[in-house]
Amino acid sequence: MQLSDFDYYLPDELIAQHPPERRGTSRLLHVDGMTLADLAFADILERIRPGDVMVFNDTRVIKARLFGEKASGGRVEALIERVLDAHTALAHVRASKSPKPGGRIVFAGRWQAEMVERVGELFKLRFLADDNLFDILEASGQLPLPPYIERDTDADDDGRYQTVYARERGAVAAPTAGLHFTEEMLDALRAKGVTLAYVTLHVGAGTFQPVRVENIAEHKMHSEIYEIPPATVDAIAAAQAAGHKVLAVGTTSMRALESAAQGGALAAGRGETDIFITPGYRFKVVDRLLTNFHLPKSTLLMLVSAFAGVDTIRHAYRHAVEQRYRFFSYGDAMLLERQAD
Repeated sequence: MQLSDFDYYLPDELIAQHPPERRGTSRLLHVDGMTLADLAFADILERIRPGDVMVFNDTRVIKARLFGEKASGGRVEALIERVLDAHTALAHVRASKSPKPGGRIVFAGRWQAEMVERVGELFKLRFLADDNLFDILEASGQLPLPPYIERDTDADDDGRYQTVYARERGAVAAPTAGLHFTEEMLDALRAKGVTLAYVTLHVGAGTFQPVRVENIAEHKMHSEIYEIPPATVDAIAAAQAAGHKVLAVGTTSMRALESAAQGGALAAGRGETDIFITPGYRFKVVDRLLTNFHLPKSTLLMLVSAFAGVDTIRHAYRHAVEQRYRFFSYGDAMLLERQAD
């Protein structure tokens, strides 16, 4: 398929610039083939059955954006892409002249870092303080909002651009389908007999990388680290054996599960994935997908088209624009049923 097959018209005013006033009050579009239902997000409680499994991504967004100056002069902006250990990270670096190996950068007027080497388009930085890098970022970094949110980060974002169940530090973008859930909703799902399970996939900045080729088969996906706990594998196996459904909360949960099942059965453990899901892909684990609306011509729009059907997604997105749904990270949600194989 061609990149132009995944384009659609979106008025700028439908791109959500702020979260809703209260978490959990977004809208929900239920998409079951060509049948659409306009709901409130809280109605998802009525759409999940006892015994089903919902799989959440428990990654936690780090304050990955740092500002500083090269020791030789010149301003620097770094976006930490991946924390490698307590003192080292891979980062995107913006500067008038790229730092050279051995060059020093001082971030926030206090944290010295050395540029070790280039790793593709990224820079390997070693922070020289004894402090743990996660603590440095928490103290002096900024939360990296997506590029289509055209405003500065504010104090409200520190809480709202984070799921209520975020635990494992490492993402530079939120798994946004999970932003809708409150603790009360999670409690209500448990009380109903729904199994809540977790994976970790640290979302990278590459999730916003545009596809630059018309033939989508030529696109190379970015790579992300994921981990599937044994308890999640067991919960999914038990649900499937009893005829229940597996619902992935977000495309990141789906990518982790489908990556871990590439060898056949779903396997627990840690891995790295650059899986690129496009129409024609046969899903191995996930029956239902909760997700936000995605950018035109994006790999995530291709993923949901593979899951629910290309024509179904086109129909649903036209409807969402006509009905003035809010789009992208702080926007409304969709509950998608998998198309028949």
